[in-house]
Amino acid sequence: MVDWKSVIESVVNFGSDYPYVRTIVAVVVLFLFLNFVVSLIRGILMKRVRRKKQKSNVEIFSKVLRVSIFIILVIFAISSYEDSWAGLGLGLGLFSAALGWALQKPITGIAAWIMVVIRRPFEIGDRVIIGGVKGDVIDISLTHIFLNELGGVVGGEENSGRIILVPNSTLFEKNIVNYTSQDDFILDQVILLITFESDLNKAIKIVGDAAKKELKPYLEKMSKQPYVRTYFQDNGIQVSVRYLSPAIKLPEYSSRITQEIFRNVKKTRAVNIAYPHLDVILKDKKSVPKKYRNRIQS
Repeated sequence: MVDWKSVIESVVNFGSDYPYVRTIVAVVVLFLFLNFVVSLIRGILMKRVRRKKQKSNVEIFSKVLRVSIFIILVIFAISSYEDSWAGLGLGLGLFSAALGWALQKPITGIAAWIMVVIRRPFEIGDRVIIGGVKGDVIDISLTHIFLNELGGVVGGEENSGRIILVPNSTLFEKNIVNYTSQDDFILDQVILLITFESDLNKAIKIVGDAAKKELKPYLEKMSKQPYVRTYFQDNGIQVSVRYLSPAIKLPEYSSRITQEIFRNVKKTRAVNIAYPHLDVILKDKKSVPKKYRNRIQS
């Protein structure tokens, strides 16, 4: 019969006469286990990423983890070999504290990158605002988000041509606004201010038809059709047409709809554009110099 008690004692006392062998076995087992964990993490991240460069980032991240684990285990083995466990613990503690303080931002950045890969608050091609910086996401690296800036020195929603690098670590500190998380359209409006004497129904038809005409290729894809809202203003009635516009072509369609509205307003006398001006009412026209009297409307 097998003497299980002796077997268990042999396993427990394995390497007691050869402590170096026990240390080596422990290091190898620990390395294999941690390497298996890294492989699991790599597999999860690889399923989440789509682009070739993102996969490259995952590979780099995995290699960094493996090298870090290897270095720590080597230090562990050497310290064990020299029988200085207390020194090892103190040294590793001080080293970890110093390294953590020095690499706080990079480590936070890598953690934020993992969050982006897994949670996907935005993807490449999305239009976002990160900490007040507005732009289109063109790349996501281990340490930075690359944005094609919108507005810049000229304002508006057009690309300025400047590339802004946003540190990943800011993703845990700043609000993230994603214009295109649901679809590729965002709400925009064009405003027409008309006089109180204008035909309101005619104005509503003009702005509504203009939006539908210019956005015709996208109407079937939109979750909401163009609609009109009206408001009283001090010097007229505000007629606003609101519509879903392709996010990356926001300025283009705003300009096209504005031009179409203006052309149609010019074709009719029923609608007049309101603008700041001054009307002077004269009680006595004789007080006006003769050369200006012919300009006075009765």
